[in-house]
Amino acid sequence: LTFPLLSVTLLVSFGSSMLYGYNLAVVNSPAAHIKAFYNATWSQRYGHGLASGPLTLLYSLTVSIFALGGLVGSLLVGVLVERYGRKGTLSRSALLVLLAGGFMGFSRELASPEMVIIGRSITGLHSGRCCRAVHSPFLTARSPTAHSQGAGEDFIPPMNLRGFLGLMPSIFICLGVFFAQVLGLPELLGEDRFWPLFLSVVVVPASLQLLLLHCFPESPRYLLIERNDVRRATEALHRFLGTPDVQDVIEEMKEEQRSLSSVEMVSVWQLLRDRSVRWQTLSVVVVNAGMQLSGIDAIWFYTNTIFENAGIPVSQIPYTTVGTGAIEVVAGLIGCFTIEKLGRRPLIITGFCAMGICSAGITVSLLLQTDLPWMRYVSVVCVVGIIAGFCVGPAGVPFLMTAELFTQSHRPAAYIVGGSLNWFCNFTIGFIFPFLQMSAGAFCYLVFCGVCLLVALYVYLIIPETKNKTFMEISHIFA
Repeated sequence: LTFPLLSVTLLVSFGSSMLYGYNLAVVNSPAAHIKAFYNATWSQRYGHGLASGPLTLLYSLTVSIFALGGLVGSLLVGVLVERYGRKGTLSRSALLVLLAGGFMGFSRELASPEMVIIGRSITGLHSGRCCRAVHSPFLTARSPTAHSQGAGEDFIPPMNLRGFLGLMPSIFICLGVFFAQVLGLPELLGEDRFWPLFLSVVVVPASLQLLLLHCFPESPRYLLIERNDVRRATEALHRFLGTPDVQDVIEEMKEEQRSLSSVEMVSVWQLLRDRSVRWQTLSVVVVNAGMQLSGIDAIWFYTNTIFENAGIPVSQIPYTTVGTGAIEVVAGLIGCFTIEKLGRRPLIITGFCAMGICSAGITVSLLLQTDLPWMRYVSVVCVVGIIAGFCVGPAGVPFLMTAELFTQSHRPAAYIVGGSLNWFCNFTIGFIFPFLQMSAGAFCYLVFCGVCLLVALYVYLIIPETKNKTFMEISHIFA
């Protein structure tokens, strides 16, 4: 990678994937402060505080509305990119984050819980637009036949680097979660008076991205293939590749453009009715839904609550949470650097199995901690196991598999199906987990255990290894 190409990749990752990870974890630390603010505001307005149930409902909506915004944003990506381009979409999305930061930052001064909820939904809209949809296209395609080899719709690396580069967004998501956990420490922004500032920190990476994006040209692939602007594409390639001779790359992309022009894209409805890719479609549904229903979002959204219920002393919870975040980053790096050696199947099966076993372990430890106080530390180990298992494989492999299981004609529709399920299940878990925890107690984690083990079994029995295989080879294995 040349310096300009590496720079823009890191910049886009910083303002998209890492911001997404930050927003997943930012509501965990200040949960008690936000609930107290909601309760006090309600009391000022109506003369009485909120009961436990309505307060939990309002906070659950605050947490989960982020995913609904993400769902809407992901469905709007195609229209926005066609109208404004990759860079233009990123810039406009960064402006949305500035707006969201303003809503959340001034919510307490204006005594408005609604502003927190609106701000969360807008940050979700940004993440839905940017996290994966317009993140990787800045890495230029180098092979004119890559689309037939099962690479991503916009991201076309060499076959032997598909796994490594496909998991890079997951690393930045893990970093975003970790930074939110660090900033949530009592010594930093974890105090009651700082929670609006803590939520609005998102404006910093968004502002940086907005300012620096103007230093880089538009994606060469977008300029040539979608805009047919050879001159600007050539200039962009000169900048990104750092070489005056880019004619070979231009010819490769022109060949890809001719190839894509002859491909008729199928709709979501056509994809769901196409019997030739029935098992591939079902596989996308299972792994993407399973990724969110595994309970990982419950861990990220409600880590402090889980540790508190496990009996960890309140003063130790923020530092324990940061420790889990550090392990999460390490696990993500392990997955990123081993996927091309081990393959997709071992990582995703091992990850889901580890998550399922650790979910059952949390149930056992919670049931026994009254008689065995040391079981509280088993709960911490199990939470770490769930996070590490997720980051090793399930965090990024489902997105990679979605790209590798379909040809170019079916891939956009498959991304819509997988992405919509991903965001919807994210919302579902974020919204219902507090109520599930109140009604089922320690046994609520057995639901996640069952989901994880069933997904691992499905992958083991149905989905073939896709490492270094073309789409035709994968299709023959399914057949």
